[in-house]
Amino acid sequence: MFLDGKRVLVTGGTGSLGQRIVERLLDGDAGNVRSVIVMSRDETKQHQMRLRFLGRISATDDVIFARAQERLQFRIGDVRDLSAMIECVRDADVIIHAAALKQVPTCEFFTREAVLTNTLGADVVVRALQIVGNHVEAVVGISTDKACKPVNVMGLTKALMERLLIAANLTVPTTRFVCVRYGNVIGSRGSVVPLFDDQIANGGPITVTTPDMTRFLITLDKAVDAVFAVLANGRPGEIFVPRAGAARVTDIAKAMMGDRALEIQFIGVRPGEKTHEVLVSEEELGRTSERDGYYVIAPMLPGLGSSPPAPQCLSVEYSSARAALSGSALAELIASARSGREAG
Repeated sequence: MFLDGKRVLVTGGTGSLGQRIVERLLDGDAGNVRSVIVMSRDETKQHQMRLRFLGRISATDDVIFARAQERLQFRIGDVRDLSAMIECVRDADVIIHAAALKQVPTCEFFTREAVLTNTLGADVVVRALQIVGNHVEAVVGISTDKACKPVNVMGLTKALMERLLIAANLTVPTTRFVCVRYGNVIGSRGSVVPLFDDQIANGGPITVTTPDMTRFLITLDKAVDAVFAVLANGRPGEIFVPRAGAARVTDIAKAMMGDRALEIQFIGVRPGEKTHEVLVSEEELGRTSERDGYYVIAPMLPGLGSSPPAPQCLSVEYSSARAALSGSALAELIASARSGREAG
């Protein structure tokens, strides 16, 4: 398979998505990898993750030090730090760049921090490859629907991340840079499923922003599938967009509460939020084709576009307002998210 024998670096590897990527890399879902390097700046999360993957209750010196060169490795480092990134890049053949500040209100209040991590962090990855990374075969950047027609800081910084990585195909031609863009990962830290579960357990109320707000929903495993798909089949500069259902947040709350008569309290739109999200914009339609079950957005930069261009597959922008999951389909997605959290 495409990652057989490869050394894979996962930035932000202690997050919800990062941990699931690591699990599936070690399970061999994308090939028999030589090693997986988890880079993050949170030593507590790394410690907890190390113990969980080893099946240990407490750490001893052999866990922390003697196992440091085994198949699963941990590196303390910040994606903003070029020196730290260079040290990790030296030992990687493939990079999955998942490090990010992803909470919309947090990014609004701490704009500089979001720029440093989400945008300049991607630039640091590129610069590290320019210095020591000629051997790196591929980099995939993890993006978001909020990067499409962005109106908030999180989306703006992620949109620039996409552009930085796509343009890097021209400045680091020995490496293939691609991106994956999707909506809310249901069940991940900070998503509505764990929030609503807690509120339901406490007897309500369930807090929802507005009655008509919609969101794209994707499970952790579908998100990882998209990462592996773009690594296996993406061409330089392409953005893979998985097909995803969407639902009103109100319907998610109702599906989760079931027959219980709990209050739904509307609290208003938080700083930076949109009512509906978009995964493929009107401006991108002419560059969007379909491949292996994914929408594929070709790069706009000269020299990176496909030749001849693939047939356009969408006639209107891909918006959460047009696709509404409800009933059994929504219940199945929620159940899948809950089972994934329990397994993790």
